[in-house]
Amino acid sequence: MMDEGPRHGGVRPTPPADAPGKAFAMSAAGGKTSVAALLTALVLAVTVACTGGDGSSPSPRSSSPSGAGRAADVLAVKIDNVAPARPHTGLERADIVYVEQVEAGLSRILAVYSSDLPPVIGPVRSARETDLELLRQFDRPTLAFSGAQSRLLPVIDRAPLEAVPPSKAPGAYFRGPERPAPHNLYLRPEGIPFAASGVNAVEELGLKAGAPPPGGEPEDSRTVRYPSASVTFTWSAERERWLVSLDGSPARTADGSRIGAGTVVVQDVTVRPSDFRDRSGNVTPFTETVGAGSAVVLRDGRAHEARWARASADADTVFRTPDGRRVDLADGPLWILYAPRGGTGSATAR
Repeated sequence: MMDEGPRHGGVRPTPPADAPGKAFAMSAAGGKTSVAALLTALVLAVTVACTGGDGSSPSPRSSSPSGAGRAADVLAVKIDNVAPARPHTGLERADIVYVEQVEAGLSRILAVYSSDLPPVIGPVRSARETDLELLRQFDRPTLAFSGAQSRLLPVIDRAPLEAVPPSKAPGAYFRGPERPAPHNLYLRPEGIPFAASGVNAVEELGLKAGAPPPGGEPEDSRTVRYPSASVTFTWSAERERWLVSLDGSPARTADGSRIGAGTVVVQDVTVRPSDFRDRSGNVTPFTETVGAGSAVVLRDGRAHEARWARASADADTVFRTPDGRRVDLADGPLWILYAPRGGTGSATAR
């Protein structure tokens, strides 16, 4: 696949004892300083403090219309989703879990964290072009990934995000001994320049917890199928969660507990070939997350028909019921599945 690019490799086999930190240095020159110079320096210092150092506002989040009132930056981690990579570590503590199609009809996960951070997340795998458009919904997110196809690396470097592959934070990644590569790369979030905000990442998407929409149909289980993968959600009234199964097997945490979702959104999207290929020559699919289409929202044991719309790459995705009501979420993790329309994938209830 596309996992160890020439610029994003060099993973240490074992984690260091201490996470790397930031170092800051200051230097000053001696000499006489006039009163005018002191006043000028003072004005400049005040200006820097008020503008963020370059004449701009302190942060896009607090000054720009798109960032007004939003939470702190999120951490997005690209996670492996084939059988040798399971059980996942730290996935159950993600605020949002995206599932998308990759090469050979398989699926891969992009887990988004903001309210809480587990000590270890993984297994970490490579990024895709789809991730870059998807993550434009967030304000300057941090993206942790194992590598990427060589032609995609410059695109990632230009994207409005903080890319943190192993080459930029080698001390934050380690190889676990219990699995073969490439399914054994893990991230220690404490080793990268990111801190959880304590605010749920769904707020960055303009979503919130609230009452369910009226109506809906009772639903016990729903399966989203990709050409070579599937994800099934089964309602548990006892746990008030949609219990997750991956490729027919229960999804579990590293300690054996079932992984569940509070709300599930099955979003019908167009999946088309991109300009990129993996090492085996397979064309990488691109999932179009800008546009509009139908969706199904699963919450509280019911399925609600909905519509999704995203006007541009830097806009939020809005989910509304057929009569135009905005859809609110149940408490708990949000799973969003990009279900290919046009016969390459499907979502079925049972």
